[in-house]
Amino acid sequence: MPTVFSGHGLPVLLLSLTLLAPALHLNAQEAPPRLQHKAPEAAPRAILWVGNSFFYYNNSLHNHFNRLAASAKHKVSGTSATISGSGLDWHDMASLLRPDGLGRYSFVGNNDIRFNPQGRQYDTVIMMDCSQCPIHPKLQAAFHETVAKNARLLREKGLRPMLFMSWAYQDKPEMSAALARQYTQAANVNDLSVIPAGLAFARVFANDKDINLYEPDKRHPSLAGTYLAACTAFAALYRESPEGLAYTAGLPKDVAARLQTAAWMSVQEYFAP
Repeated sequence: MPTVFSGHGLPVLLLSLTLLAPALHLNAQEAPPRLQHKAPEAAPRAILWVGNSFFYYNNSLHNHFNRLAASAKHKVSGTSATISGSGLDWHDMASLLRPDGLGRYSFVGNNDIRFNPQGRQYDTVIMMDCSQCPIHPKLQAAFHETVAKNARLLREKGLRPMLFMSWAYQDKPEMSAALARQYTQAANVNDLSVIPAGLAFARVFANDKDINLYEPDKRHPSLAGTYLAACTAFAALYRESPEGLAYTAGLPKDVAARLQTAAWMSVQEYFAP
C-alpha cells in the first residue's frame, strides 16, 4: 500500500506538570481520566494510519505492525498518510477517504500493480496529532474539535476511528501525563479506543534505561521506539500479548522481548477496569 512521507518538528513546549517516580505513576491531581471504551472490537483487516513523521520513521510504523501481525497469523494491510510536522487538523479526512483515492491499487511481487475492488478500502483509521498539539494552550482546542469531527465522519462512512497516544520528548518526560490526559478525554467524549504508546514509552523510559527509544533529536523514535509503538498497537488492537512473536525488526531478541512485555503490560493497565 502507498505511503505519504513526511518530516516532523515543532518547538518544545515547556510544561510545569510533574510526575512522581517512576514516570508512569501520577499523583491524584495529574492522573488521567479512566478510559471508558474498553470492549475489544473485531480485528482490523485494513488500517489507514493518519499522522506525521512519528509514524513514518524507520520505514513506517504500519510496516512493523503488519509484520508483527503476520507473525501472529493475523491478516492485515495498511496505508500511512503523513504530513511533515503536521497536526491532525492539517489532514483532510474526507479527501483521504474519497472514492478511487488511497488504496485504489497496490504494488505486489515483481513491481506489478494490483487494482483493488472499488469501494471502501479500510475498516479502521488510527489518528495521531502532532507531538505537542493536544497539550499546547493554543492548539489543544483544535485537537479536540478535529477528533470529534473526524470521528463523526468516519462512523458515517462505516469505519472505526481510533486514537494513537504519542510519547513524551526524551528530555521532557512530564509530557506523558498531559498527553495521556488529553487523549483519554478525547476518547471518552467521542467513544473511541486508544493505543497508549506514550504510556509504553514512559514505562520503558523509567524501567529499562539501557534501551534508547529516541533519535538524537530526542523527539523521533529510534528503531526500538518504533518497534515498541508497533507492539503497543498490536496489543491494543488485538488484545493479545505480543510476547514471543518472532518478528523483532532486527533488534536483539532480548531487547525485543523486553519491549514486547512493556507494551503488553501498558495496554493491560490502560484497559483495566
